[in-house]
Amino acid sequence: MNLFEKIFGTHSQRELKLIQPKLDKILSLQSTMAAMSEEELKGQTEKFKNRLAQGETLDDLLPEAFATVREAAKRELGMEHFPVQLIGGIVLHQGRIAEMRTGEGKTLVSTCPAYLNALAGNGVHVVTVNDYLAKRDSEWMGRVHRYLGLTVGTVLNEMSTEERQAAYACDITYVTNNELGFDYLRDNMAIYKSQQVLRGLNYCIIDEVDSVLIDEARTPLIISGQSGKSTKLYELCDILAQQLERGEESAEFSKINAILGEEIEETGDFIVNEKEKTVNLTQQGVEKVEKYFHINNLADAENLEIQHNIILALRAHNLMFRDKDYVVKDDEVLIVDEFTGRIMNGRRYSDGLHQAIEAKEHVQVKRESRTLATITFQNFFNKFKKKAGMTGTAQTEEKEFRNIYSMDVIQIPTNRPVQRNDLDDAVYKSKKEKFQAVVDEIQAIHETGAPVLVGTIAIETSELLSSMLRKRGIKHNVLNAKFHEQEAAIVAEAGVHGAVTIATNMAGRGTDIKLDDEAKAAGGLHIVGTERHESRRIDNQLRGRAGRQGDPGQSQFFISLEDDLMRLFGSERLMGMFEALGVPDGEQIHHKMLSNAIAKAQEKIELNNYGIRENLLKYDEVNNDQRDVIYTEREKVLEGDNMRPLIVRFITDTV
Repeated sequence: MNLFEKIFGTHSQRELKLIQPKLDKILSLQSTMAAMSEEELKGQTEKFKNRLAQGETLDDLLPEAFATVREAAKRELGMEHFPVQLIGGIVLHQGRIAEMRTGEGKTLVSTCPAYLNALAGNGVHVVTVNDYLAKRDSEWMGRVHRYLGLTVGTVLNEMSTEERQAAYACDITYVTNNELGFDYLRDNMAIYKSQQVLRGLNYCIIDEVDSVLIDEARTPLIISGQSGKSTKLYELCDILAQQLERGEESAEFSKINAILGEEIEETGDFIVNEKEKTVNLTQQGVEKVEKYFHINNLADAENLEIQHNIILALRAHNLMFRDKDYVVKDDEVLIVDEFTGRIMNGRRYSDGLHQAIEAKEHVQVKRESRTLATITFQNFFNKFKKKAGMTGTAQTEEKEFRNIYSMDVIQIPTNRPVQRNDLDDAVYKSKKEKFQAVVDEIQAIHETGAPVLVGTIAIETSELLSSMLRKRGIKHNVLNAKFHEQEAAIVAEAGVHGAVTIATNMAGRGTDIKLDDEAKAAGGLHIVGTERHESRRIDNQLRGRAGRQGDPGQSQFFISLEDDLMRLFGSERLMGMFEALGVPDGEQIHHKMLSNAIAKAQEKIELNNYGIRENLLKYDEVNNDQRDVIYTEREKVLEGDNMRPLIVRFITDTV
């Protein structure tokens, strides 16, 4: 904390002081609302709509509207908003991001601003990260809105155009970010007005806002059609890729070295840069490709497709891993979301990478697609007149939220003090030693009766730990993309006395692990992280599963010097230093410099990923301007406007 913050408080603290009078007003109306009859409380909605029609603003109505929802939730759900939840609701109404700890009831928080903004009659979208949460929240929280006379809709993946139109026509619509974005693109490809489903982008509340606007912002939404290209080249390149020999980089080769014309000593047929996630052919590799395809010069324009496809095949074999980046199910390659651990149904890697993986896995290679419409999440959500978001972890990305989305982050205080004990990382030399220590730790905690949640990054890690625990006779559940159907049942059991649950990042979001009394008495939920993620937010989400609503709990990460994060981004000098110390096998390494190295590595990657998203946005800006013009004119055609003056102007400008 700097001197300014010490004197004047943090940005969040200063903003919370300004919100306090509004909160006091809401709380002062509690007895008035409680005294209302069923009919009077339900009649509030119509009164508010009339007052809006007479010129009052949503801000004028806020205290009474929030107090109305609070009383309705108490009567309909048996849940009353805590003061901190009302603060969160005010922040959301203001079009900001409310950072709230896990277990603080974010789902209930959204009911107040959703109700208030729905009164204007322009529709409110509550955006969730998956269909399961959209359905759950619309049924659960929708009861409050229906009680007060508002209509509530849900948009799910398998719905027809008519069902989507009905859902979007409701006062409040629960929908995933993907469905909403794709519906926007489909609406702008519609041939007839009757095929469109959306009705304006007025106000949205994004749950897990960092997942939607940060993590998924690297991947644009794409609607594609089939291209006529054959898939034979992918199969030929896959055969060749398996014959080529991987070489080693003899030194770090920078752009400056290349500009100066310096040559680098090459070995093998291709070089893999794991840090940059790139593959390059060596001169020897180029010659082998030319010989294989009977061509004279791989760099010739007519051979660009071969060049592109052989690189894709090498990437598929050396940078894309089964049960980590994707799974193979029913003769199909399905992408696993690196941030949520869930299967991304219907999504495919672009530029032919998906086809290269299909060839590698010997499943049917589907034809490459042709992009018909595309938009980034950044540009899509910036089309809303007002947007807000909730998450447990946003502070580390506050700069990006401000710069790209013009949203600031307000940290909401917890209802009860956090009692979770976050231990220092346990660091080991090798992965083998680390996993041995993890299993020892799980066994030790299990013997106390406290429930354990083991967080893994990859499916293969969760399966390795599962087999190690089976050998020790420790009963446990596994939650990963392969077993996502049992998710609700596994999460429900995770807080039970003596439970052991191994989970990928799936258990990090939208899941509330409730403890039974015996589990609380045994010290609460214990989090064991098996690896640091590239993003500090994902680590914080895992920690946040424990210690909800003042419950006891503990968290600790287990790391090895062989982990990808340390191997690729840790300081080589530091790694060498620990090797020189001669730490005995199996012994934990304790050193402050190591903790700093981990934090620096994560910051380095986060900065790099921010750069990728920023560049994607700049690149899409050009498309965005063109897209807006075309979509606006297209809409006029669908509305039946006379386009003759515009066409005449276009002809005059062009000819």
